[in-house]
Amino acid sequence: MGKRTPTSIAERAVKQRRPADRPPSERLPVKRVIADEAARHAVLETARAMAARGLSPGRSGNVSARCDGGMLITPTGMAYDAMVPGDIVAVNADGSVARGQKKPSSEWQLHLAAYEARPDRHAIVHMHAMHATVLACAHKPIPAFHYMVAVAGGADIPLVPYATFGGDDLAANVARGLRERDACLMANHGMIAIGATLSAALELAADVEGLAEQYVKVLTLGVPHILDEAEMTRVLAKFKSYGQKGQG
Repeated sequence: MGKRTPTSIAERAVKQRRPADRPPSERLPVKRVIADEAARHAVLETARAMAARGLSPGRSGNVSARCDGGMLITPTGMAYDAMVPGDIVAVNADGSVARGQKKPSSEWQLHLAAYEARPDRHAIVHMHAMHATVLACAHKPIPAFHYMVAVAGGADIPLVPYATFGGDDLAANVARGLRERDACLMANHGMIAIGATLSAALELAADVEGLAEQYVKVLTLGVPHILDEAEMTRVLAKFKSYGQKGQG
C-alpha cells in the first residue's frame, strides 16, 4: 500500500511539527482585516469567562475563533488573567504562524481539524470541566437521559477515543466526533464545544457540563432511564425552532 498523501487542509495542518518550525517561505499571513484587536479581545474575553465560570481550572483549556485565512487561538501555557489581546495567536490554515507571536495552544491541530470538519461553525471552546472530564475519564458518553442532550445536535453527546494531546491522532478523533455534533467528550482528557459564535460555543460548553453533572448524579442512583430514538427524533425536530430561531 503506497504512502498516503494528505488531501485536505486539516490533514496537512495536523502533521506532527510545531507551527514555528515551518520556514518563512511556507508562512502565509492571516488577513489583518480579520485578525484585528477586536477579534483578539473577543477570544481572550471568552477564555477569561470560561475560567471565571470554573469550566477549566488553571491554565487548562483553549479558545479559538475562525478568521479569514485561518484562526485566532489562545497561546500555550499562559494564565488567562495575565494575557492581553496581543498575546492571542494568528494561525494560518496550513498551521503556520508568523514570526513575533506567542506560541499557539498545544491543541492548535485539533482546532484546525474541527474547522475543516465543520465549515458552518466559527468558534471553539475546549475545556477540562469537572463533570465532563469525570465522564470522559470513565469512558462514558452522555446518552439521552434528559431531552436536553439534543442541545449538542443529536441524541447523545459522544465520547471520542483517547490520543496524546497536541497531536494529529487526537485532532482526527475530535474532527470525526464533531461531524454530526456540536460537542463531544474526549476520553481521559476533557470536552470540546463548537458554535457559530464564541458566545454560542461557550454557552454550549456550559450546558454540556451541566448535563454531565446531572448524569454523574443520576448514575449514583442506579441505571438511568434513557429516552428512546423516536422521542429524541421528536425533540431534535422541536429544537430546530427552539428559542428565538425563525423569528422575524
